[in-house]
Amino acid sequence: MNELVNAINGYVWSPALIALCLGAGLYFSIRSRFLQVRHMREMTRLMMEGKSSDQGVSSFQALAMTLAGRVGTGNIAGVATAITFGGPGAVFWMWAVAFLGASSAFVESTLGQVYKEQINREYRGGPAFYIEKGLGVKWYAWLFAAVTVLATGVLLPGVQANSIAEGLKTALGIDPNVTAAALAIVLGFIIFGGVKRIASFAEVVVPFMALAYIIVAVVIIFLNIGQLPHVVKLIFSSAFGMEPAFGAILGMAIQWGVKRGVYSNEAGQGTGPHASSAAEVSHPAKQGLVQGFSVYIDTLFVCSATAFMLLITGQYNVERADGSHIYQGVQNVAAGPGYVQTALENVLPGFGSIFVALALLFFAFTTIVAYYYIAETNIAYLNRHTPRPWMNFLLKLAIIAATVYGTVKTAEAAWGLGDLGVGLMAWLNIVAILLMRNTAFKCLRDYEAQKALGKDPEFDPVALGISNAHYWEKRAAERRAGEAPARETTPAA
Repeated sequence: MNELVNAINGYVWSPALIALCLGAGLYFSIRSRFLQVRHMREMTRLMMEGKSSDQGVSSFQALAMTLAGRVGTGNIAGVATAITFGGPGAVFWMWAVAFLGASSAFVESTLGQVYKEQINREYRGGPAFYIEKGLGVKWYAWLFAAVTVLATGVLLPGVQANSIAEGLKTALGIDPNVTAAALAIVLGFIIFGGVKRIASFAEVVVPFMALAYIIVAVVIIFLNIGQLPHVVKLIFSSAFGMEPAFGAILGMAIQWGVKRGVYSNEAGQGTGPHASSAAEVSHPAKQGLVQGFSVYIDTLFVCSATAFMLLITGQYNVERADGSHIYQGVQNVAAGPGYVQTALENVLPGFGSIFVALALLFFAFTTIVAYYYIAETNIAYLNRHTPRPWMNFLLKLAIIAATVYGTVKTAEAAWGLGDLGVGLMAWLNIVAILLMRNTAFKCLRDYEAQKALGKDPEFDPVALGISNAHYWEKRAAERRAGEAPARETTPAA
């Protein structure tokens, strides 16, 4: 089974996908005049703007839901494996994917808002919606929806669950079977509660744990501050093959940096637009900018925290393709969360290993919850015209079963299936957003023009020549109807 999955991943994660991820991000960055830099202040302002409604969640809740999917085991175990197989230089390529990917996240999340729908009094949107409405290719939209249900409902939860089990076993000696049972019970309680319960859960747990994790990382770095310049130099020199020890694995540094970067921050993968489409905003570009900032939080903050903790303490290994070590700082510990637990335990005895286990528990569990929401949204897309309530119930059972299975399965098998799911979604979504780029950039220009006039931007797709944005067309028509009497009764000057 593992051999088959690895063979398929060899095709899915070919150099072509690596080039597509980096190339799309670079193109979007240039086309938008590096909006991820120009609009940094606006991103942070919008993050706290807006309120939830009966139909949608607030911008911050949507951000928290997105981060719930992005901040997971990829930020801890994923960074450790990237360094193991790609060397310290892989960290730089994770940063590159995050910086360029912020523009990709803007494009896909703006498109998600443009083409969102109101289904059962809730906003729903995502790549399947904008592929059908924006590209007019229904079979492509159905393919994405089917692949995403498979990926987020079956293939990806096991990666998160496996890391939770591994972390708790290492720190507290908890049997994986006990962890599996507990995860199944709590997960069932949350996912049977609907999107509002998911949003409320995410907005409390994710920011708290992310902040706590970053604070601990800062403490670790401060305690080893003398090593910081060397670590920064090591990352950059290894990223470009200038470090003699790691020069031979330059290609692996790029491959693993991009692979784990996309897995972690999900920019361009197509998962982010699902949560961002649920936000109650007055203009699609608002949530696009918020989601662009979420990539920074995930990779530049949380992933960097893990990377610096490992590199600054020397608690990591770097392996060649044949399994031999180029550098060995940890013995008898498999690549993954164990590295991070070992690093923190050596610096903060009695606290470090347990803290990482708890961070993994919350990060990875909220990611599983986010996966359910993404899969459910794609089922809602498939069921828009023909209700099939049994599909939602089957999804709930499937994701609980996948979580239990991943908890007791080997890490290699779990990561292989997870990489397959991420890669398939990335291929389908990046091609789609490249074809639909003009719509997203129309929204950006319109938003910037209205802001320049001192307005709180409102979206009117008809005025921009954007078709099939039915929710926004109706909203704009209602706004114009509400303004018309006021204009008619205004006395002439």
